[in-house]
Amino acid sequence: MLKKTPEQIKLMREAGRRLSCVLDKVEKAIMQGITTKTLGDLTEKLIRAYGDIPSFLNYKVEGVSTPFPSALCASVNDEAVHGIPKNQVLKNGDIIGIDAGLCYRGFHADMARTIAVGKIDEKAKHLIAVTKKALREAIKSIKPGIRVGDIGIAIEKVVAGSGFSIVKELGGHGIGEVVHDDPHIPNFAEPGEGLLLEEGMTLAIEPIINEGDRHIILKSCGHTFATRDGKRSAHFEHTIVVTKDGAEILTRNG
Repeated sequence: MLKKTPEQIKLMREAGRRLSCVLDKVEKAIMQGITTKTLGDLTEKLIRAYGDIPSFLNYKVEGVSTPFPSALCASVNDEAVHGIPKNQVLKNGDIIGIDAGLCYRGFHADMARTIAVGKIDEKAKHLIAVTKKALREAIKSIKPGIRVGDIGIAIEKVVAGSGFSIVKELGGHGIGEVVHDDPHIPNFAEPGEGLLLEEGMTLAIEPIINEGDRHIILKSCGHTFATRDGKRSAHFEHTIVVTKDGAEILTRNG
């Protein structure tokens, strides 16, 4: 059930705080010369150090023969989401999306951010800034009485005129006792469509924005989505709870 009790929200708030602490430390480790596998291993180590469970490690997606092999999705440059950590060395000028989930006492939190490696060009900076703003404005738009299809309106307003495009095949989701739950939350406007939001519902909001056109492809690994045109993509995500007059971000440190 998406609607949580005050005690369950308290548990998810703690899960979110812990996950935010983990990603803060992973972000600090990102530098030229490090491998994405090292970042994945660090993520698992940090989550387990809290006594928690990595939500993504061995996560099974319907139709994919192998479970996801890491606690971290590490998506570099043209990889939009679900990049598999490997012996890929990060270079100056890369951008990397880090996305992780954590389960604390039976409740999940999910969070992502896109980070610059060294010095990046102005277009990459703008892509990251627009995507981050899209998440912020989407969360500001949330309140009881709107529908999930209304959330994308705020994202579209931010992206419009930027020269970037919104990935339409991917979006946010419900979250709680499972890391990925219904409903799907589109990142583009579907006014008045979908589930009616109520106080106490918990959602993961995650705009995914491409530098070029919106189209994506699924790589042969069966997990990773990349841009079809090979241009870069950015991704930010927070877990939130709908409050009586808005939304509270649960994936924050303090």
